[in-house]
Amino acid sequence: MFCYQCEQTAKGQGCDTIGVCGKKPEVSDMQDLLVYALRGLAQYAVEARKKGVVDRDVDVFMSKALFSTLTNVNFDNDRLADLVRETVAMRDACKAQLGVTLDGPAAFVPAATVDEMVAQAAKVGLKADPDANPDILSLQHILLFGLKGVAAYADHAEILGQTDDAVYAFLHEAMVAPLNKALGLEEWVGLVLKCGEVNLRVMELLDAANTGAYGHPVPTPVPLGQKAGKAILVSGHDLKDLEAVLKQSQGKGINVYTHGEMLPCHGYPELKKYAHFYGHYGTAWQNQKKEFAAFPGAILMTTNCIQKPKEEYMENIFTCGLVAWPGVRHISDGDYTAVIEKALAMPGFPADVPGKTVMVGFARNAVLGVADKIIEAVKGKDLRHFFLVAGCDGAKPGRNYYTEFVEKVPSDCVVLTLACGKFRFFDKDLGDIGGIPRLLDVGQCNDAYSAIQIAVALAGAFDCGVNDLPLSMILSWYEQKAVAILLTLLHLGIKDIRLGPTLPAFITPNVLDVLVKNFNIMPITTPDEDLKAILG
Repeated sequence: MFCYQCEQTAKGQGCDTIGVCGKKPEVSDMQDLLVYALRGLAQYAVEARKKGVVDRDVDVFMSKALFSTLTNVNFDNDRLADLVRETVAMRDACKAQLGVTLDGPAAFVPAATVDEMVAQAAKVGLKADPDANPDILSLQHILLFGLKGVAAYADHAEILGQTDDAVYAFLHEAMVAPLNKALGLEEWVGLVLKCGEVNLRVMELLDAANTGAYGHPVPTPVPLGQKAGKAILVSGHDLKDLEAVLKQSQGKGINVYTHGEMLPCHGYPELKKYAHFYGHYGTAWQNQKKEFAAFPGAILMTTNCIQKPKEEYMENIFTCGLVAWPGVRHISDGDYTAVIEKALAMPGFPADVPGKTVMVGFARNAVLGVADKIIEAVKGKDLRHFFLVAGCDGAKPGRNYYTEFVEKVPSDCVVLTLACGKFRFFDKDLGDIGGIPRLLDVGQCNDAYSAIQIAVALAGAFDCGVNDLPLSMILSWYEQKAVAILLTLLHLGIKDIRLGPTLPAFITPNVLDVLVKNFNIMPITTPDEDLKAILG
């Protein structure tokens, strides 16, 4: 086992005995084997496209299978082994259709048993080639991890009917790229930035999917307390699964709560119309063991972010989609009857528990709807600076930086936020500037697209480039969706990004030097030092 795709990787270098995420060595190895098998499928997909043959089943499967290897998604080795077998079967069907024989991963034959397949993985993992150029290997891994983020967003968008053939074509092309030993550093940097460009398109597709199905988010207060009655908690990222739960549970005396990155769902008109869609419970993914254990109802994990369930709620938690944990009941057909029945059998909340409310729904339509007020406030010097404090949360020490940073942002500045990093400060009352809230929740991690559109629109209004705006990006990262978003920002030429709480272990000093020279990307320091450097 060797894995260093997340921010919390052991000793800041790599997990080689067990994953900090809870991933067992054999699961890590099987994920590596799945990636290798997918490269073989991609070889035939690329060859097919040369002949004008496009197989949408292959395209969709590629994104789903690659998403399954993203951090905190699939911990079930048997299901991963099935994905490897399915990949090879699909590859062989392509081979038969094309009538050509390719080598390398395209010729891989999986062993008969899961244990034997795990043994095969030792030859194809991230560090399988000891003679690889470390800088090229670094760029290959940046690309792979970025592709996992792209695949996740592409899967979310496809579920709601939004696809783009160019995205799938790039996934295949990029998966095959490491097999071309002639590619040099310049070509690899180009592929990494191309991944950022493609991710921008994928986030655009997902934005269109979400808003097309559920309307554009509107500013909405969300209660953080509890309401007496039976309860279902929905975590993860998938809006369609949440909608299905709401539809199937209405009229049954059950209140539905969001958890983690599902919080922004309360701002979507077609979701908030359900009277039993009550409020938000808990905070970010890394706190779920404590929060889920205290929740007196059924719990549904819709996408990534699952942790090893504790015994006290093992019977109450369900997974769906690509999420899997051994022993946890999986809903594969969109019928959430079992979740509803579990909620009805559990005690629920015995009484109303009042709590704070937080505001969500400040996606691009809502913010740009008051753009004239924002522009007037900036020109009148009432609004000095914008900070995008966004990204992933996590358990590793150092993330209190983001709480302290937001607390110390001067009162004439606005903080935009998105993704689960917001839970470090989402319930703080920062007041407003001329009626404009000083804390604007743009949405989930993929709503980085909305934040980008806001920045582009403001740059147009002020007749300047995005880098010339009074806007600073203070980002936190944890997993591969964050990698894809960072690559998108670099593709757009965004400079002076501050990144933390640590820099990725998979970036070599030479690759980091390229990022610093071209984009002035830098690590966070302390809130006081960074604010002084930005504001003077």
